[in-house]
Amino acid sequence: MAADPESGSGGGPTVLRMLLGAQLRRLRESRGISREDAGWQIRASESKISRMELGRVGFKERDVADLLTYYGVTDEAEREAMAALARQANEPGWWHQYGDVYPAWFQSYLGLESAAQIIRTYEVQFVPGLLQTAEYARAVIMLGHGGKPEPEVSRRVELRMTRQQILYRQNPPRLWAVVDEAALRRPVGGRSVMRGQIEALLKAAKLPTVTLQVMTFAKGGHAFSSGAFSLLRFPDHDLPDVVYLQQLTSALYLDKREDVEQYVTVMEQLCVDASPPQDTPAILEGILRDLD
Repeated sequence: MAADPESGSGGGPTVLRMLLGAQLRRLRESRGISREDAGWQIRASESKISRMELGRVGFKERDVADLLTYYGVTDEAEREAMAALARQANEPGWWHQYGDVYPAWFQSYLGLESAAQIIRTYEVQFVPGLLQTAEYARAVIMLGHGGKPEPEVSRRVELRMTRQQILYRQNPPRLWAVVDEAALRRPVGGRSVMRGQIEALLKAAKLPTVTLQVMTFAKGGHAFSSGAFSLLRFPDHDLPDVVYLQQLTSALYLDKREDVEQYVTVMEQLCVDASPPQDTPAILEGILRDLD
């Protein structure tokens, strides 16, 4: 079933692929079979098996069936359950309708974000996308796509607003954001747009599932100065945490334990260095006064 940002499940094809891939990996490892040998069975490379097990590619039912046979899975109920999972994992997510306005490498993040139980993010230059107003989002998008036709810009804004629906669905994720004060004081779109954005942040900070902290100028240096990143955690314990790092023309998705643990440590320190959440309303109100 396709993911719906307003639904309570937030599962979607991305996580279904990850779950199916994790199950196939466990079966392969329990039989002591190498990725190379598994790939040979389905006329694919070792790297293709790796991408399948990480949920980074779609699944052909024939490939899943051939792998299950090779792994010694003969129970028909188990085979049919995994085949059904493969079919569901190949269905397009809600974001598919916006495929004309986002790069292919961003598709994975949209699926991960929709399925996450906890989203922790650190932002240096802009307000986090999940907390942007439409006017602010348009101003940010125009910085990089100002030469695009107006209908395309509007669709990019619409995509960003649709993403935010996960914060208001039946079982919303926990969003914990640390935002550098510079992002809150930079008047993206002008003072009026920025006032509306700060007022929206004041409202968002009151949501029970949103925690917002500000890394104030008074702090000086702090734990991480290399740029923005996000940490995503999922409700299914079979799925690893993922670190997302967006670049100019691509993105990195890190899920190796040692990489994730390093970013978790940095995020924890950022939360310690930033002003505590209870101070956020006063900080935002001070910025509002400065915008008058």
